[in-house]
Amino acid sequence: MDVEKVINSVVARFIGTKHERDVKRIQPSVEAINAFEPEMKRLSDAQLGERTLELKAEVQGRLNGLDRDDPNYKARLREALEPALEPAFALVREAGRRTLGMRHFDVQMIGGIVLHQGKIAEMKTGEGKTLVATLPAYLNALTGKGVHIVTVNDYLARRDAEWMGPIYKILGMTVGVIVHDLDDAQRRAAYGADITFGTNNEFGFDYLRDNMKYDLKDCVQRGHHFAIVDEVDSILIDEARTPLIISGPAEESTDKYYRVDKIIPKLIQDIDYTLDEKMRTATLTEEGVSKTERLLNLGNLYDPANIDMIHHVYQALRAHALFERDVDYVVKEGEVVIVDEFTGRQMPGRRWSDGLHQAVEAKEGVKIERENQTLATITFQNYFRMYKKLSGMTGTAETEAPEFDKIYKLEVVAIPTNRTLIRREHSDVVYRTEPEKFDAAVNGIIQEDGTRVGGIRQYYESGQPVLVGSISIEKSEKIAELLKKSGIPHQVLNAKQHEREAKIIAQAGRKGAVTVSTNMAGRGTDILLGGNPEAMTREYCLKDKLAMPYAPASAVIGAGAAPDAETPAQAEAEETAAETGSSSKQTAVASNGSGHAAMVLFQQEGRIFQVPLEQWKPLYDRFAEQCRAEHDEVVAMGGLHILGTERHEARRIDNQLRGRAGRQGDPGSSRFFLSLEDDLLRIFGGERVKALMYRLGMTEGVPIESKLISKRIENAQKAVEAQNFEARKHLLEYDDVMNKQRETIYSLRRSFLEGRDQKEFVLERAEAIANSLGETYAPSTQHPDQWNVTQLGNELLNQFGFDLKSAGIDTATLNHNQLADILLEKVKARYAEKETLFGEQMLRWLERHILLDIVDAQWKDHLLTLDHLKEGIGLRGYGQKDPLVEFKKEAFTLFEDMMDRIDTEAVRFLFLMQPAKPEDQARQIERRQQQQQKQLQFQAGPAQAEPPKPVRVAAKVGRNDPCPCGSGKKYKKCHGTEA
Repeated sequence: MDVEKVINSVVARFIGTKHERDVKRIQPSVEAINAFEPEMKRLSDAQLGERTLELKAEVQGRLNGLDRDDPNYKARLREALEPALEPAFALVREAGRRTLGMRHFDVQMIGGIVLHQGKIAEMKTGEGKTLVATLPAYLNALTGKGVHIVTVNDYLARRDAEWMGPIYKILGMTVGVIVHDLDDAQRRAAYGADITFGTNNEFGFDYLRDNMKYDLKDCVQRGHHFAIVDEVDSILIDEARTPLIISGPAEESTDKYYRVDKIIPKLIQDIDYTLDEKMRTATLTEEGVSKTERLLNLGNLYDPANIDMIHHVYQALRAHALFERDVDYVVKEGEVVIVDEFTGRQMPGRRWSDGLHQAVEAKEGVKIERENQTLATITFQNYFRMYKKLSGMTGTAETEAPEFDKIYKLEVVAIPTNRTLIRREHSDVVYRTEPEKFDAAVNGIIQEDGTRVGGIRQYYESGQPVLVGSISIEKSEKIAELLKKSGIPHQVLNAKQHEREAKIIAQAGRKGAVTVSTNMAGRGTDILLGGNPEAMTREYCLKDKLAMPYAPASAVIGAGAAPDAETPAQAEAEETAAETGSSSKQTAVASNGSGHAAMVLFQQEGRIFQVPLEQWKPLYDRFAEQCRAEHDEVVAMGGLHILGTERHEARRIDNQLRGRAGRQGDPGSSRFFLSLEDDLLRIFGGERVKALMYRLGMTEGVPIESKLISKRIENAQKAVEAQNFEARKHLLEYDDVMNKQRETIYSLRRSFLEGRDQKEFVLERAEAIANSLGETYAPSTQHPDQWNVTQLGNELLNQFGFDLKSAGIDTATLNHNQLADILLEKVKARYAEKETLFGEQMLRWLERHILLDIVDAQWKDHLLTLDHLKEGIGLRGYGQKDPLVEFKKEAFTLFEDMMDRIDTEAVRFLFLMQPAKPEDQARQIERRQQQQQKQLQFQAGPAQAEPPKPVRVAAKVGRNDPCPCGSGKKYKKCHGTEA
């Protein structure tokens, strides 16, 4: 037995577990918040807003003069917010009671304090995490620096903002939402709000986009102060293996993808290639290489000239052998759309990098988009570590606590449930084959007397609702097909039904409901036993056309609403609505003061609808009565039953599926049906588990229930979790090297955007280059007769546009120091000439755009070089060298070279340019930069943590073609001379 576990259990018996001790320490603060309650109840709605202004003034007064880069920033921030914690939390509790009819429980207060402390709050499903987030969000928004609430998809971001919006609004706070398809002005408005909701992808891409902008006014984010990450395990762990990448099109033909795709079906597994499903890689054998060379008419596949073709062959092989339709992706309207392997949700607009997406497109016979070159990239780990304070909430974080601590320095605290958890968890049943397993899941487990129990059919016939979990779209459709043949009515919930996801899951607790779902689908939506009356009323109103469009949902909640829109507490009719709609997640009530009927507002797929209150209330009451009666019946039957049809590779995902049942003290039960053919048991359990099962006497159709087998399954899951952690850590170690370089480049760009010390930068770089030329061709260690005067003159002409003769410099009469002084004078004089020629304002504008252009071009090439370096660096291990140390060394050298190139290119361009028409030149630069912005694409990284492979870029430029640098000259007269 693990010694550490024994010690922990002994300590826990006497002084409680770590989580219990953490919660106990917070208890006095909760009592102090409760003491404020009577005082807050006496305040009017207007006075609640006034208290916010008072608290804001106090907090910002204590933070006055504090710089973001101050080493004691976090401690000073904590000191500034601590005195405001208790009154702020009490204000939010009162606002929740008035606007939503929801009063925060004491355990939710504990969760709020844990989040404010910058930790992870582990709260079970149905404990009201969305409501908990309002407490720390409001408190930290008092600083005026903005709070980001991060969700897993656009639907939840919009829903949570609309649902919790009334709390923030009555307290005088503004709320913004960042979702797909907003323009820059809408994004800037949303980031300018006190509290901003959005998805992890949108926040990350906006950061990268801001660091590719050419004008400060186009940037949308305003710093990274405090983030609360909802479903923190999904975002910071599951999605951390794929970096965010912004790419631009590379000039390359797509024909080769089709050419390579035709030959892959002719290759035979285990003869021409081998698969490693654990590592998700495919490798050609010697026979496979020969066959490929023959099929493609290539002499030698590994000839340097064919290096591109090898890359395409391997990606096509992966596309055919490892990526399955309806598991890893779906084909929708002629496009390949990635399916998130953890949530089962579609990710439109995201693309696999490195030519893999194009290979899948060729396999499916859809139009191939051009391959892309990386322009900017960041991992979620490094993005979220930029926040001065980070916290998160989820139902399942305990199994990943070491990773949260190691990578993000985040501590996990388990928050006690408001009511005792009474869910029953049955042991797993294991069958020999997949068909046997599915048959038992649908028709029941055969008993000794020949009867069947515990199957979907038995639950359906008894009326007990059942949620069937699967790990992929393909499996959920297979189960749905079996149910259809068996005549069992059911709903299917997977990535193909994304739009209906929340609607279906909201009704999964109704009597006799059978819902087939991928393990994570519908996450974030509560399953209420007996049904959700508010969702049923909305559905009825939309179906019978009682709901009228009100307005498109805006980026800032409350913007564009009627100026006299009120909260439910402000009118008697609205009070009634607040009581009936206390479980509402999306419904608000507005009344226009001119005596017209009060309207109920709700949001549906990005649009806001309105229904007159007098029509809404009787419908709601009818459905609420129906749901109450049904709720009591379902509770008597044993609540929601979870039937898992396969174990996920991470224990967390299984726990999340189980957590859908037994919320808020409701009864519930769960059981997993497994088979020896399941991926987890097949790949990680292997022959040993199979042999063990047969020794235990396994026969057809009869399951085995054994603690030994359950233990083996758990060990297999631990092995996968450890492997995935290593993959994420590996990705992060390499990205950390790039992260320092990225910070340097982005801060340099920012200084150019802000116009800080721009002239000084150019002159300083020019002087450094002049000194370097003097030191190289006229060193102080040599006699003037030995200097390479001819080459010095050529270099000065090439770099600054003047030579020694025309500048009147006679090197024969000068020593090294005198020459250096004269060169510096000439450089300054040359710069002054440019300033006179272009005008000071125009030169500053040109400097800024040229510097940004050069930095972007060099950074793009540097990223490509690092990709090449990463690909081959593993081979250094054969020479007894640590690849990571070697990568750090070489990356640093490459970075220094790049910084030198930026200086040289920028100075040369600025000193040599001539004003044909400065305005025309400015317009030409601006047009080109706008075109580049339009061509950006946003994509997920590789399907697993592997270094991106190189992408071939620019097409060959002809000698008489215009030079790609944008100078307007022919290539042979410009950069072609260097080539």
